[in-house]
Amino acid sequence: MARTGRKVIAKMKSIEIRRPNWITDENGNMASIEKWGSEEKARESLATLKNCKNCTNCYSCESCESCRSCDSCVSCYSCYSCESCDSCESCDSCESCDSCVSCDSCYSCVSCESCRSCESCESCKDKQGQNMPPIPSIPDIHTRVYEAASQNNALNMDSWHTCETTHCRAGWVVHLAGEAGKKLEEQTSTLFAAMQIYKASGHEISPCRFFDSNKESLADMKKLAEQN
Repeated sequence: MARTGRKVIAKMKSIEIRRPNWITDENGNMASIEKWGSEEKARESLATLKNCKNCTNCYSCESCESCRSCDSCVSCYSCYSCESCDSCESCDSCESCDSCVSCDSCYSCVSCESCRSCESCESCKDKQGQNMPPIPSIPDIHTRVYEAASQNNALNMDSWHTCETTHCRAGWVVHLAGEAGKKLEEQTSTLFAAMQIYKASGHEISPCRFFDSNKESLADMKKLAEQN
């Protein structure tokens, strides 16, 4: 074999050695063994994704597509390194955003927090939601929410609010937060308000938990209440 040919093969082998190993699932999602530390951890990260497609190194997201390195987002598209965002679309090069809702076509955002329905933003940095009402907290939130939701016919995960005595998990959180919770919900959304109330109460939660079945939701609420 010619010397040039041997050099090409050696270079290709070198590239192959440096290339991270990837685990993929049936929906085209990928997890890097290099990032997660082991093949087992990489597979575990893929198992946390629900109905996501073509995402890379994401964790505990639901119904997202073509995102990278996101955590606990729902129905987002082509986002990067976001956390707990909901229905953001066509964002480009956003980094470390937290709990944004329905943002559209943002570009090069960094460390945004609690934004809602932003559109065509560019090079934002350390912005926070404008005119946001105070975020209430609920003492002993896990016990309070489980006690309320576990009553007879008190939980309906198919609707935010069914009536005064029947809500979904997020609806109960807003309801238990009183008038302050209602005002936050009116200016944002039920999902966003519930996530922020959980966070203010000292316990962050994945938005995916607000889309569980009645049985799954009650089981999770009971587990957290018992651990509290």
